[in-house]
Amino acid sequence: MTAPHTSPLSGPPPAEVPLTNAPLVRVIAQVRFPLIASIEKRDFIGAFQEAIRATYPVLHAEQSRNLVLSPDRPMETRATTIWRFHDPATQWRVTLAPDFVALETERYSSRQDLLSRLSRVLHALEDHINPRFTERLGVRYIDRITGPNLSQLPSLVRQEVSGILASPLRQGVVHALSQSVFTLPDEEPALLSARWGLLARGSTMDPTIAAIDEASWILDLDAYEQLQGAPREFDVEATITRATRFSERIYSVFRWAVNDEFLRRFGGAP
Repeated sequence: MTAPHTSPLSGPPPAEVPLTNAPLVRVIAQVRFPLIASIEKRDFIGAFQEAIRATYPVLHAEQSRNLVLSPDRPMETRATTIWRFHDPATQWRVTLAPDFVALETERYSSRQDLLSRLSRVLHALEDHINPRFTERLGVRYIDRITGPNLSQLPSLVRQEVSGILASPLRQGVVHALSQSVFTLPDEEPALLSARWGLLARGSTMDPTIAAIDEASWILDLDAYEQLQGAPREFDVEATITRATRFSERIYSVFRWAVNDEFLRRFGGAP
């Protein structure tokens, strides 16, 4: 059955309903830490690479340019090296930068698999990079609906979520997005950003979400906490516990947003 009509922002998460054909297109978990400049050096990250190479054997270096503004000198850009590790099929990727590590996939199978992989990456980070503090933790799930299911969206999600797509104006709308940011009472000081809406063909709202050659509806749920003012000591087990709770809270909001017909349509048995 669909999750009860109570607030999905607190309390126990609903039991998971596996979807054999889930519209989940990307999942990302990211941990930020104070800048470690040595990460840009190839010889410094070698041990980290060896620790994860059995799972993510392909490595590419990318250059990212950051704009630096300072009141006492002219504007300048600085190049930063970012290391991209991935499996042979490019289904799972690890990104290591001087101030963050991220794990992402477009082939998500389960929460347990995601968190197990994240734990192994964070243990490698602890053993070979040794960040002292965590400044930010974020977990993000992005669903995308296209094709015939898009035209039937009002029958798949709550009215609050379908919005204008459930009204007579649906025939004229090209692009319609909504964003809300919520506090999470059980996870303070964490927040949850919820974005949903219609993307026009060839458009996007975020570089993380690829533009495609047809209209689509996006449900983008991002649970995170910013800790720059009071960073926590880097602790793998505590981070995984927190990431687990963020994932559960995202699932609670997802189940609030969709109905039983949505679950059945994408291969679930509510």
